[in-house]
Amino acid sequence: MPAELSFSLKQARRMALAAQGFSGRQAPAQIKAAHLNRLIGRLGVLQIDSVNAVVRSHYLPLFSRLGNYSPLMLEQAAWSQGRRRTLFEYWGHEASLLPMALYPLMRWRMQRAQQGQGIYAQMARFGREQQATIQRVLAIVERQGALGAGSLSTREERAGPWWDWSEEKHALEWLFAAGLVTVAGRRGFERLYDLPERVIPGEILQQASLTEAEAQRGLLLHSATALGVGTEKDLRDYFRLDPTDSRGRLAELVEDGQLLVCRVQGWKQLAYCLPEPKVPRNVPASALLSPFDSLIWERSRTERLFDFRYRLEIYTPQHKRVYGYYVLPFLHNERIAARIDLRAERANGRLAVHAVHEEEPGLDEEGMLALALNLRQMAAWLGLEQVQLNCQSPSAARLRRAMIHIGL
Repeated sequence: MPAELSFSLKQARRMALAAQGFSGRQAPAQIKAAHLNRLIGRLGVLQIDSVNAVVRSHYLPLFSRLGNYSPLMLEQAAWSQGRRRTLFEYWGHEASLLPMALYPLMRWRMQRAQQGQGIYAQMARFGREQQATIQRVLAIVERQGALGAGSLSTREERAGPWWDWSEEKHALEWLFAAGLVTVAGRRGFERLYDLPERVIPGEILQQASLTEAEAQRGLLLHSATALGVGTEKDLRDYFRLDPTDSRGRLAELVEDGQLLVCRVQGWKQLAYCLPEPKVPRNVPASALLSPFDSLIWERSRTERLFDFRYRLEIYTPQHKRVYGYYVLPFLHNERIAARIDLRAERANGRLAVHAVHEEEPGLDEEGMLALALNLRQMAAWLGLEQVQLNCQSPSAARLRRAMIHIGL
């Protein structure tokens, strides 16, 4: 397959940053729900994660791109009733928030889940063997409306980790994967499940069904929009498509002219982009990134684009950690230039910096000032009164001077 276009690594990086919405922050008073919905529409997916060391992950990518927005805007878009609700929960990348417009593109995945495909083996087995429990739980949801798994459990003892779920929790998760219930809201972080027709707008549910091939092509086009340029693996990973499905659909999109084949400097694999690609002259964004940010969640792509090897060390024993428990990469002037181990100490009203690690060739003074400013802005967004440095490295000493310079 001949490659008609080629991009330098710097061009590919700029295309990726622009596609991911790093086009500059706005004053808080100017950030409206329309800005949030437009950004999520471009990204296509916000990964949900329960770890609350700084803030739950689905809130952070919007802050990284927009600045000091109100988290209530996201909560209304995700879990409110009526016209303000513009998102739904499903298995997009992992557990995710997605724009309502993508709901029809996920129905094939729901249908596969009903058939026991594309879900965990344990859940597929539960679906085959426990239909009586599943139908009992579905009937309760039909009668009573939005319910959490805890209110349905018949277990006397408290459920343990996910592999020790109650039968009712298993049933709800199977029904959710199969699209027979959806998430109506959350109580704390607990999902509340209800029937799709009581949550998803009627005009979305009534859309004509797409074939699997049509939906998969739509998801790959959305991936290409959100990534700017990417390999087949990059594009498929964005919505967790199967390699066989992805390769077939990519070939169809290229043949139809909806995607172009291209080369990126230093990449071994062919890449793909939308027709008439635009390469920005620069993308001078500075932002602290969630470990689950869609810019960096595909780790091999992050290494190819930014020469930055990133691994989450939450589940690594403390004495074996290299960088820290909850480490946020720092994007600055088209580089991932540092990584910061952060914790929001809400009881004490402070954002605690436990470690600062610069990436070669390090941050210049302007970059260190930008990092200090980002930490101050994040603390303000989280409602924390101060930023506290709890480390003594040379990089931390430079950051301390920068914080003094900007008045922190």
